[in-house]
Amino acid sequence: MSKTPLRKRDVIDFFQRHIANPITRRLPTQVLLETTGRVSGQPRRTPIGGRRDGDQFWLVSEHGQTANYIRNIKADNAVRVRIRGRWHSGTAHLLPDDDARARLATLPRFNSSLVRTFGTDLLTVRIDLA
Repeated sequence: MSKTPLRKRDVIDFFQRHIANPITRRLPTQVLLETTGRVSGQPRRTPIGGRRDGDQFWLVSEHGQTANYIRNIKADNAVRVRIRGRWHSGTAHLLPDDDARARLATLPRFNSSLVRTFGTDLLTVRIDLA
């Protein structure tokens, strides 16, 4: 009986869900994205990286359409973003036609390098802040 090898995404998801995210969610400087759970209806907070540009916040999802927070956005695109400890309401827009790799070059370097390294299906997201 052979075991199915772990996919890159499975390993990354386990690490983020059970180790990194619980820690980084507690950091006051960490940017958080709050979506509404598509099944539960409960708020879901995900640590993200990105950059505010005027009344917009830009980020790149490393797992594209299959990321849970992206699936939540597809069900309800009303979101909140915590930037520098302050919550902002907004409307998220998925931009599959945007060049996500080029977009990463305009975002914070450290997070962008992690997304480029561990990402499996990049997707640009723009949040219009209220």
